[in-house]
Amino acid sequence: MNRRRILQGAAVTATAALLPASVRAVAASTAGTDYALAHSAPASTSNYTVSSRPSAYPVDFVVIHVTQETFTQTLNIFKNPAKQVSAHYVVRSGDGYIAQCVREKDIAWHAGNWDYNTRSIGIEHEGWVDQPAYFTHSLYEQSARLTADICDRYGVPKDRAHIIGHHEVPGSDHTDPGVNWDWVRYIRLVNLL
Repeated sequence: MNRRRILQGAAVTATAALLPASVRAVAASTAGTDYALAHSAPASTSNYTVSSRPSAYPVDFVVIHVTQETFTQTLNIFKNPAKQVSAHYVVRSGDGYIAQCVREKDIAWHAGNWDYNTRSIGIEHEGWVDQPAYFTHSLYEQSARLTADICDRYGVPKDRAHIIGHHEVPGSDHTDPGVNWDWVRYIRLVNLL
């Protein structure tokens, strides 16, 4: 039975990926997410700023993060109003499952720089920067598919000037996604999907 569910999930994912971005966006908005393949896992409303992007602020960047926590711990941190942190999405290492924690119209508190927070979508990836085993094929592929979809919907170029690491945000003291993140592979996948 478990194998059947995995195969059914893979079939749904493959079929949804073939739909145009505009159709995926309509389907996602009715499901409480902005991306058709994401599942809703809302952050505390104390951990992000309600907005009306892209009319209030343009979306110019996708910021890539690594959680330094497990997937479940990350979701719990975002749900805790005392933490004052969130990201739009979290991607699970083992299977590429995507949780959406903050709607894209709102400003997640992920970059440590208000200007970049207002102009970016933040994607967290389960794992640790010094443990490359967490950067699985499923994680790269599903994250790249998500990033490609975001770039298509907002007109963000699919290049390293616009898809950046947390460490590249001005004023950041973070090192993620770290030296083990395969940027060449990731950007190639973003442009293929």
